[in-house]
Amino acid sequence: MIVERAYAHVGSYDEGTWPWSLPCVRGLLTDGLRFTAPVTFLVGENGSGKSTLVEALAEGFGLDPWGGSHDWRYASHRRKSKLGERIRFDAVPRGRRMLGSWSARKGFFLRAETAMDALNWEGYAPDSVSHGEGFLAAFRGAFLEPGLYVMDEPEAALSFSSCLELLGHVNHLARSGGQVVCATHSPLLTALPGADIVEVGEHGLRRVEWQELALVDHWRRYLDNPQAYLRHVLG
Repeated sequence: MIVERAYAHVGSYDEGTWPWSLPCVRGLLTDGLRFTAPVTFLVGENGSGKSTLVEALAEGFGLDPWGGSHDWRYASHRRKSKLGERIRFDAVPRGRRMLGSWSARKGFFLRAETAMDALNWEGYAPDSVSHGEGFLAAFRGAFLEPGLYVMDEPEAALSFSSCLELLGHVNHLARSGGQVVCATHSPLLTALPGADIVEVGEHGLRRVEWQELALVDHWRRYLDNPQAYLRHVLG
């Protein structure tokens, strides 16, 4: 583990404006987000705020909001988000060392929409391989040292077998002293034994078991009987 809890304090805010309008953000302000396992998955519908959370967590740790490793700064010099600039951490001793020293900090922020540029600058030449292979090259080459690794929907570019390979890398990283926080829609990834799953939604933030996830139930039902779903969308 690197960090044990993330939290933020805001003197006053308008619940009608973003990001304070998101229930998960208000939950973070009220109670914080505690990390109880080396791998944490954030799961929720589109628009629930899970990507907002992982971006803010990456920014709070000093990772570029557009993606990349701890020693890369994106060319746009984008400012931190309103939430990211307020994120603070309770950390274990080595986490405090990382937070206190840029040279000691290790980690990576992988976000789907900017991954190709970030991976290219990091030296993984995604232009010479497929999008998914570029992702896997980063997992193989950059997700090695103990540190904080934040990912936003990494499964977007990956096949079923590649997701399994990713899961193996995540498991190895966790066993080697790294910490992973991942926003995902994947029932495959969230099945990782020992991982903590936080469901993001109108309720804010709550921990759930894999078999209780709505996405797991929907995929199970869909694969069992696709027509039960398709008749509602195909007319």
